[in-house]
Amino acid sequence: MRRVLVIAPNWIGDALMAQPLFALLKKLHPRVVIDAVAPAWVAPVLERMPEINQVFATGLGHKKLQLWHRWALASDVRDGNYDAAYVLPNSLKSALIPWLAGIRLRIGYLGEHRYGLLNVRHANPPRDERPSMSRHYAALAYTPGAELSDEIPVPRLDSDLNEAARVSNRFTLDTRVPLVVFCPGAEYGPAKRWPPEHFAALAHMIRRAFPYAQIVALGSPKDGAAAQAIVDAAPFVRNLCGQTALGEACALISLATVVVTNDSGLMHVAAALRRPLVALYGSSDPRHTPPLSDTAQVQWLHVECSPCFARECPLGHFKCMRELSPDQVFGPLRDMLSLR
Repeated sequence: MRRVLVIAPNWIGDALMAQPLFALLKKLHPRVVIDAVAPAWVAPVLERMPEINQVFATGLGHKKLQLWHRWALASDVRDGNYDAAYVLPNSLKSALIPWLAGIRLRIGYLGEHRYGLLNVRHANPPRDERPSMSRHYAALAYTPGAELSDEIPVPRLDSDLNEAARVSNRFTLDTRVPLVVFCPGAEYGPAKRWPPEHFAALAHMIRRAFPYAQIVALGSPKDGAAAQAIVDAAPFVRNLCGQTALGEACALISLATVVVTNDSGLMHVAAALRRPLVALYGSSDPRHTPPLSDTAQVQWLHVECSPCFARECPLGHFKCMRELSPDQVFGPLRDMLSLR
């Protein structure tokens, strides 16, 4: 293969879990050029992947057909003369662009009965037999049913030192002292979010043990209320949620001494940037979507009802996150800050 088009996932974390696939394609076909079609909110992450040549950032909405927009995009990519397309989302509409563009090989999981749209189809394993997302995507590099090696590449993002310096100057951060980044959001829903009062209690523990450390909260505008609740109880924390584009958030995370984060897209960004991090899990499963980094510490109580994969706690008690105490999180975080 000479040229490949990837239809990227709609979520930041999933896009990072797909990077091992891109690395395997480069290993199997050293001269291959890989381009990607991605939602605008995911594109900055793909642009930082060394395997990706070009990203077509789209305004395609989640759960929207937007057939005319897909037709126009297919016309744009048709000129790329792609030999193959890898369709990573499971939806039928995500397979339309490569089909409309006339790309010869269209590869992906069967998903929503995409028999005509895909011509190299992998069987979707049952949920209880599904491997980690990174292995799930990486298997697409091989023929359907082929055995996947135990060792696959891990996600890695390139750091932009100039952008990091610019963004840190913009927010008057002191690069000489530790920077602790809180990521209190999780796009999927409240069941994946550690309570703001726990983040605030953790901030006070950090303040007592490391008085010169800077603590900032990063996330989208939707995370602003949670971050403000942290600031209300711990006024020395800076709420930067909604004040950075995704690329700028990546730049700040690249400077972090340690990141404390829910299971979210920014967690996977921190892991791919090889930053020390404490990852907080409740309703989701770190065996399925772990932070792929040897500098990550996972905190997961694995209570009897977890993982439920629900957006909100179906039982109403939210034990999986409420009972994950700030003391339990501070232990590994203290060790990471002490090693600075």
